Amino acid sequence: MPTTTATPDNTKKLEVRYRLEGGCLGPVGHSHIDKFCDYAQENIENKNNKFINLKIMPRHDKSLPEMQFHILAKKVTHAQAEKYLGFLGQNLEEFECELSDQLTALIKRYAEQFIS
Repeated sequence: MPTTTATPDNTKKLEVRYRLEGGCLGPVGHSHIDKFCDYAQENIENKNNKFINLKIMPRHDKSLPEMQFHILAKKVTHAQAEKYLGFLGQNLEEFECELSDQLTALIKRYAEQFIS
């Protein structure tokens, strides 16, 4: 399959909804998770913002997946998201690793500033 580096318009970007549980912030995290998600959304560096709209949100409903993908407002599977980004010359696994690393650093920074 040929790859391209064309940038999709905003409506055709892959939307990644990443839900965080309060427990990631420690025992009192449930009272901080909403504010932390706002903090993370403002402070995360999405290097793939030409291809991915990242939405960080609290995971209050455990029946919802931790990570969910949408294209044109329709849910897609991880494999479909991977294929879509591959077509654009991007790598979903690299994005996920970078996201995890950045969230770990933001959790630590937030906890030191607001929870300690």
